[in-house]
Amino acid sequence: MALPTSQDEILLLHNPKCSKSRATLALLEERGVAFTTRLYLEDPLGPAELVELGKRLGRVGIEFTRTKQAEFGAAGLSPGSSDAEIFAAMQTAPILMERPIVVRGDRAAIGRPPEDVLALIGD
Repeated sequence: MALPTSQDEILLLHNPKCSKSRATLALLEERGVAFTTRLYLEDPLGPAELVELGKRLGRVGIEFTRTKQAEFGAAGLSPGSSDAEIFAAMQTAPILMERPIVVRGDRAAIGRPPEDVLALIGD
């Protein structure tokens, strides 16, 4: 499942084991928002998608990476790692990607806290 290409499409990059991700899912459902869900641990983003996601978030790779995950150090990453290094590690260990992320058209927001995604849905 690709990233949305129009403002009419909303995608939740979701990890059902994460409480913030579940709260963001509930927030979207409570507001009656039509969206699709991508379980990014099972369907990791590819290199081009990660680059594009960074652009839509307005962040460099390290800014949407879970640096406290054991996989961060295991991949040999540091705060100074390049986007290419970070995105390569995210493909191998998608748990490194911050969650949840809601993508709408050419914009995206990290749901930490979950209410941070409301600007994307016009609420």
